Amino acid sequence: MKSETRLNHGIFRESSGKSRRCVSYNPNRAVPFIPSFVPPPPFAPASPAWNRGRCAAEACRLEASAEKPGNVHPGAAFIDLSHAELVAAGVAIAPALEQAPIERLGQTILAAVRASHGVTRSNANLGIVLALAPVAAAAKEEPRRSVTAAGIAAVVSRLGPLDAADVWEAIRLANPGGMGKVSAADLRDPPPADLRAAMAAAAPHDQIARLWTAGYASLFDGLVEDLLAELGSGHSLGDAIVRGYLRQLARESDSLVARRHGASVAGEVSRGAADVLRAGAGDWKNAVATFDRSLRVPVKINPGTTADLVATALFILLWEGRLQALLGNELALAAVLRSSSSTASESSPASSPNSSPAASSVASSLFSAEPS
Repeated sequence: MKSETRLNHGIFRESSGKSRRCVSYNPNRAVPFIPSFVPPPPFAPASPAWNRGRCAAEACRLEASAEKPGNVHPGAAFIDLSHAELVAAGVAIAPALEQAPIERLGQTILAAVRASHGVTRSNANLGIVLALAPVAAAAKEEPRRSVTAAGIAAVVSRLGPLDAADVWEAIRLANPGGMGKVSAADLRDPPPADLRAAMAAAAPHDQIARLWTAGYASLFDGLVEDLLAELGSGHSLGDAIVRGYLRQLARESDSLVARRHGASVAGEVSRGAADVLRAGAGDWKNAVATFDRSLRVPVKINPGTTADLVATALFILLWEGRLQALLGNELALAAVLRSSSSTASESSPASSPNSSPAASSVASSLFSAEPS
């Protein structure tokens, strides 16, 4: 029988030296949102600079930590993907996104996916990388921090055959489920010479492809404004993220759900999100829990593309400096949790592993050292 030693926050190390995270999902248990047991990204804590990499890692952490119905979060893992892996993947892609303005877009995407692939067991954030890479490349520092739909469109307009080859390789490496056949540009075929044409072919059934072809104005006018509106209504950052996610899902059917389960199911999910938003101030969180259960049992339905858009919108707001003031209390609480974790007593592990050894290693270093 293998011996096990408890590390921080549910990570266990077997006698073989491998680490695993034990996460069980109880649909009847409410899990507090912040700080999700994972401190902020390990980027020069004494430095005030929020560079592209730090904004990307923090955006991924915030998105992964919000209890969005149907998604992975601190209280809910998929069989091949855990919260620790999502956070580790967000930290992993940070260096590539930091270099986005000076690299070809395809290079940035491939480098980020390779980095993410090294710390996860499955496709953790291909959608985030595809949605976020053009935004990071277009993010401007002068005369003030900003990113615009026009700037992103200019980045996408510079795509060439080398970018197509890199992006095709990144998608193959991530091996995402539910991609289906992308018209004439199937991933099993050689990469197309014109990546924008391939994205245009995918746009009718892929929200991120639509951003690349129709532009990011809909994201700025929709989800970015939704998050600001929810914060302006007095919601906490965690609640604002959940409600922003629900507003996006109610407005537009999730393309991952549509590909995997059909347009009818995707429409039902969007109507379910709208129903939650119609619940009263005292009832909406109960409605979220009920909606969440309906997306997990009897069949897992994951509105994953909507979550990718949330991470991208959070990056925009972090880059423009609109969220940092809200993170102060979270950082303080994270420090308390780090301190308490160092004296955690042994407890019995769950029966099945829920994160890769690489993710557990990254997450462990995050827990002790210090995610979009």
